[in-house]
Amino acid sequence: MVDIAQIRKDIPHYGNKVFLNSAGSSMMPSSVVQKINYYLHEEEKIGGYKVADVNANEIADFYKQAAKLISCSPRNIAFTNSATDAYIKALSSIHFKKNDVIITTDDDYSSNHIQFISLRKRFDIKIIRIKNLENGDLDIADFQKLVKKHTPKLVAVTHIPTNSGLIQNIEAIGEICHQKQIIFLLDACQSVGQLNVDINKIKCDFLTTTGRKFLRGPRGTGFLFVSDRLLEENFSPLMIDGGGAVWKGVDHFEMLKTAKRFETWEVPLALLMGLKEAINYANLIGLEHIQEYNEKLMLHLRKNLSGIAGVNLYDKGSETGSILTFRKEGKSLEKVTKSLEENNVYFSISQTEWGLIDFNKKGIDWVVRLSPHYFNTTEEMDKVSEIIKQI
Repeated sequence: MVDIAQIRKDIPHYGNKVFLNSAGSSMMPSSVVQKINYYLHEEEKIGGYKVADVNANEIADFYKQAAKLISCSPRNIAFTNSATDAYIKALSSIHFKKNDVIITTDDDYSSNHIQFISLRKRFDIKIIRIKNLENGDLDIADFQKLVKKHTPKLVAVTHIPTNSGLIQNIEAIGEICHQKQIIFLLDACQSVGQLNVDINKIKCDFLTTTGRKFLRGPRGTGFLFVSDRLLEENFSPLMIDGGGAVWKGVDHFEMLKTAKRFETWEVPLALLMGLKEAINYANLIGLEHIQEYNEKLMLHLRKNLSGIAGVNLYDKGSETGSILTFRKEGKSLEKVTKSLEENNVYFSISQTEWGLIDFNKKGIDWVVRLSPHYFNTTEEMDKVSEIIKQI
């Protein structure tokens, strides 16, 4: 179960803040920082190559821990510098040509939409977006029609958007893609670490995630999942190097048989070790326990804020996660920001450019984003609710 007392001991500098920005960059457990510092100090003493040799087994354990986290095999895992790094490598492995279709959603990450537009400009592909139901959920019937009409090269969906708490129905999407053998790319940067994400239920071909958010790892880290099907079909990033392939002849190289073919030779191993420790920390608690705790915490916070006059919540969907977005009627962004900061509340602001289509639908240009995690308490939810009430 989630032992709040011990978890808070593992954040020695938490102090009197109310930290509600795990969807941005969360607070690392002390063991993560210690692991990074240990590795850097060893590099200082004996050099990076020797440290890597000495710690080869621990480095290899990263792939085992990441695989355990999402219920796959270590051969399916590649370390990346971020979720975006993983996403770009996945996209670069797909051989797009003119009139190919990408099916995505209105609620995907802005960076993903930018990359789709870039692909359209370069390859003259088409971007089609799935309709949303009135409650914010994806219209799965519409998706089925789009698949039948367009026979897409790729389906790309974000599990949880950055600008709201919506949880997309990715299992239904994954099942349809699996049946039709369509490449399914899942951006899980906001879900891995807060939800019990199981590759076997999702049936995606690529999954990308970051270390800095709900996994509570260091910035500059992430990982990529690649399915057995794509590995066997020799998918690889456009720009592969000596980390992912072996130069066998003047005009020939052989790729690694695992997802490591998506890595580059140079890897920040101190940060990889830190991410491994963060994943191990989550695995020891158990993602099913983390998810259960987070659901109760968010239910409490949403209930609190829903009862405050003038507070509008902007998270649509029949299922929502550990992101809550709100505004208070008649209160400017500057006023809300100042009140939260004066009370030592850590939060984020989401603006139009991070969720252009969604924000235009809602008729807003900014929201305050609160993202609690399993180290937070219901007492903190009450405290921040009272602060917002008094604004």
